[in-house]
Amino acid sequence: MKNAAISSVASRVARFLLGFCLCTLLAHGQSAALASEITELRVERADDGIYLSAGVRFELPPVVEDALLKGIPMFFVVEADIYRERWYWTDPRVVSAARTLRLAYQPLTRRWRVNIASGLISSSAGLRATLNQNYDTMAEALSAIQRVARWKIAETSEVDPEVTHKLDFSFRLDLSQLPRPFQIGMAGQREWTIYAQVKEQLKLEPATSPMPPAASTEGVK
Repeated sequence: MKNAAISSVASRVARFLLGFCLCTLLAHGQSAALASEITELRVERADDGIYLSAGVRFELPPVVEDALLKGIPMFFVVEADIYRERWYWTDPRVVSAARTLRLAYQPLTRRWRVNIASGLISSSAGLRATLNQNYDTMAEALSAIQRVARWKIAETSEVDPEVTHKLDFSFRLDLSQLPRPFQIGMAGQREWTIYAQVKEQLKLEPATSPMPPAASTEGVK
């Protein structure tokens, strides 16, 4: 009887601990998934094109910050796809736009640099024709990375206002751009993940402001 009672107590304790661990893991997964998010998403229709503005809220993981401070640049990719909705077949993609942002710390000058290039690039060599901005602090540089201001993603004629469309907008840290040793060491490590995405029906709003000064968008589509 005594052994049976001990076994029953041990079984209940084991179930409690298992449930606690599962809840902890689920909570961790949910917090990780919510760590990055798209905010203030707005798509405007102007005479000269379709413009997207948004904010991206995320905290820089310690491992990423440590790599940056060691002089390892980080590449972020912003992508926007517009699909024309069809009830009888798959939705065709009518617009596809991408932008690559490079964030780097220069230890000698102790300054931060942000490069913005149109399209997807495979290496730093693709950053020749880009917008370059220098910042004194990491917070200022991150603010530039986290803000998409009136990015032209399409010509006006490419999106029929009489047809329903869907928008797929995403922001991610491109780990494939990191040095090979980093890629091998980070396999499966959640702390290297920075990713946010929004999929919703496209809502085209009338343009409410003129294009920003050339310093913020010149040369970058």
